[in-house]
Amino acid sequence: MNLASVRVHAPRLTRAQRIDEILHAARDIFCEKGYEATLMSEIAASIGVVEGTLYKYFASKRELLLRVLEHWYEEMFGDCAQDLARLSSARARLHQLIWRHLRSVRDYPQLCRLMFREARADAGYRNSNLHALNRRYTRFLMDVVEQGVAAGEFRRDIPPELLRDLVYGGIEHHAWAYFSGRGRLDIDRLAQQIGDLLCDGLVHPLERRTPRARHST
Repeated sequence: MNLASVRVHAPRLTRAQRIDEILHAARDIFCEKGYEATLMSEIAASIGVVEGTLYKYFASKRELLLRVLEHWYEEMFGDCAQDLARLSSARARLHQLIWRHLRSVRDYPQLCRLMFREARADAGYRNSNLHALNRRYTRFLMDVVEQGVAAGEFRRDIPPELLRDLVYGGIEHHAWAYFSGRGRLDIDRLAQQIGDLLCDGLVHPLERRTPRARHST
């Protein structure tokens, strides 16, 4: 028998199992090669199926990328709510959220780059499920700020949306060199610094200071 002519059949999987297998394989190759350089045929070959199999589950390479990123967001949600519920102060919960986000940045810089350069830059991003997941993810921080305001820990005159943008936008800007493969990210130190910087500006004042009178010239 000519062994080269023997066709190796991929094991039969349920639809959910096959999708999960494709997502994991696509994630690895997208992270290694980037979106543009990745071929659907490469992803298929890595799991022992023909390219057409992928199109039974995903209409295009872009749809597959978006699903990979959605799956990553779902992983990031994880046990976040339970972790936050165990903490007694809004300041501690804010620090925990910042640290968790920095951990994702440190552990998955390639996925961050794909999110910023490919998904978020797309014209249809605002109406996508991925955008909805992003809003749900950042809502954790806004809820913590609002809880801190209600408890009297944080001042009321800082919009939660502004804090959300400062945290996630600031981390993205600060970590850009790391995303590009330069330097390292000390997430414990950075989370402490960002948390202290925000919370010291958010602390509810015990008394209002009157502005200093201007000296006449």
